[in-house]
Amino acid sequence: MAKKNSTVFVCNNCGYESSKWLGKCPACNEWNTFVEEKVITSGSGSQSKTKEPAKVVKLGEVEGKKTERIKTNIGELDRVLGGGFVPASLTLLGGEPGIGKSTLILQICQNIKIDGKILYVSGEESAEQIKIRADRLGIDEDNLLFLAETDIDVIESAIEKENIKFLIIDSIQTMYSDEITSAAGSVSQVREITARVLKISKIRGITTVIIGHVTKDGNIAGPRVLEHMVDTVLYIEGERYFSYRILRGVKNRFGSTNEIGLFEMENTGLVEVKNPSEMLISERDGNPSGSVIVVSLEGTRPLLIELQALSTQSFFGMPRRNAIGIDYNRLTLLGAVLEKRAGLNLGGQDIYINIVGGIKCSEPALDLGIISAVASSFKNIPIDKNLCVMGEVGLTGEIRSINMIDKRLKEAERLGYKKAIIPESNKKMLKEKYKLDIIGVKNVNDVLKELGIK
Repeated sequence: MAKKNSTVFVCNNCGYESSKWLGKCPACNEWNTFVEEKVITSGSGSQSKTKEPAKVVKLGEVEGKKTERIKTNIGELDRVLGGGFVPASLTLLGGEPGIGKSTLILQICQNIKIDGKILYVSGEESAEQIKIRADRLGIDEDNLLFLAETDIDVIESAIEKENIKFLIIDSIQTMYSDEITSAAGSVSQVREITARVLKISKIRGITTVIIGHVTKDGNIAGPRVLEHMVDTVLYIEGERYFSYRILRGVKNRFGSTNEIGLFEMENTGLVEVKNPSEMLISERDGNPSGSVIVVSLEGTRPLLIELQALSTQSFFGMPRRNAIGIDYNRLTLLGAVLEKRAGLNLGGQDIYINIVGGIKCSEPALDLGIISAVASSFKNIPIDKNLCVMGEVGLTGEIRSINMIDKRLKEAERLGYKKAIIPESNKKMLKEKYKLDIIGVKNVNDVLKELGIK
């Protein structure tokens, strides 16, 4: 079959191909994402093979089989996966460098129980480097095999020789195929390697985890089609210099994407945080102004987090707004609400806000905590340390209802809090009785009055 080289331009963001360079991708509307790549195409003299038509079946006649999941025996990970790995599934694990991806993978290799061998393929580290990390983590698994290779053909041959039932690819951006002439890590290579790994996984019944690098924006490097090809996409979040890590499911064909897993990085690896609320507020000492406890919800798990705000006089023409752990735009919006609806003159104030512990949260129920902490710092009036708040704030200053209010209140009650400020609409729908003194509020002025700030 005659083959010839051709050049195409491929969008790094979505994988769209064009015969010429374009400044803006017509598929995803991103700018300056096209890169030139060489590909091999079949010559015009090739003859197409006759393919057999696919068999069409009635969906009602298909028998749905319940598959027993493979437990990792790491409770937080199993929670995010929906009970464990589904056999022959393909999972993509992403995260920033040094966040703990390889550490978590080795811990999975130690804890997982499967009828077969585990193959760890690394294109970045040698066997000696992996062994040093494994010894530090106390991992000694007889079924764990290691292969330092980047050629997908060599990897596939190694899989055929051994009884591999669990496969790890670290990382997908370092693998390459000789059938594609572009460099490893390019759009074409990443797409081709993922397709090959997916085929191997499904045909041989191998449960596979591939590790992916992330860009400066926090997305998996390579085309977005990569995330569409796999069954599950997991991200490890958290600041490298903080001890806490959040494992979040972004895509899951076999379960919910609402759950999170919370870990703490220690010398022995990632340790599960089984009581995250107590851990996140354990170092709260005294009762300074600008500090408040907010009951957030990650998936179905309620978390009590400490929100801190600092309001100081600005000495520049344009006051600063800085947010760590929450959306910056949300902070500026709620600051405007406080000015317009509550009459607080924040126009000349620098405002800083931070979620203690280095975790990130984007839930609307944090709104009430943000305005409470900012107002407390601005007026220099402390908030009762036995009080927690939760609720969404609208642009007109109204306090809107939030979901799963019962779970949030039970968690606050379990940790010994005495009072809770919640939306009035949520209070009307409460069916259970609580030991908490529950206060319903309708607008931001009601909140500030209950907090003793106004």
